[in-house]
Amino acid sequence: MKQITIYTDGGCNPNPGPGGWAALLIYKNQERVLTGAKRSTTNNQMELTAALEALRALKNPYNVRLHTDSAYMMNAFDKKWLVQWQKNGWVTAARNPVKNKELWLALLEESHRHNITWIKVKAHADNQHNNRVDRLATAARLELN
Repeated sequence: MKQITIYTDGGCNPNPGPGGWAALLIYKNQERVLTGAKRSTTNNQMELTAALEALRALKNPYNVRLHTDSAYMMNAFDKKWLVQWQKNGWVTAARNPVKNKELWLALLEESHRHNITWIKVKAHADNQHNNRVDRLATAARLELN
C-alpha cells in the first residue's frame, strides 16, 4: 500500500459554538488541504470531522500516519475506548451514552479501509504542520461570520 501523512485539527470558539476543521494530506511531494465549518458544534466534533473527511478523501487504501492533537481521538483508538464502547453497547465506563456516536461510527468505517498509525502531537507547539491545520481550522470557522 502507498504511504500518506495526514495532519488534522478542529475547534470551536466558544465551545460549543461555531467551529472549523482542517486536514492536510501529504503524499510524496504533493499536498492537499481540506477545510470545513459548522455554525453549531463542539471541539470534539470538529476534531473527529477533520479525521473523517481526510480519510474519506482517500480513494484507495493507504498506510496512513495520522497526526492529531486531540487526546479524545487518540485515546479512543490507542487506549481501545472504541472497542470497549462497542462491547458495552455504546455506553461509557460511567454508564453514559457515548457522545458523537454517529461520527465515531463513520470514522470507524473509514478507518477499516486503511492501515492507520495514530500519532499524538502537542497542540500549539513547534510542529509546523499541526500549527498550519490549526490556523486553517480557525480560518474556516471565521468564514462563517
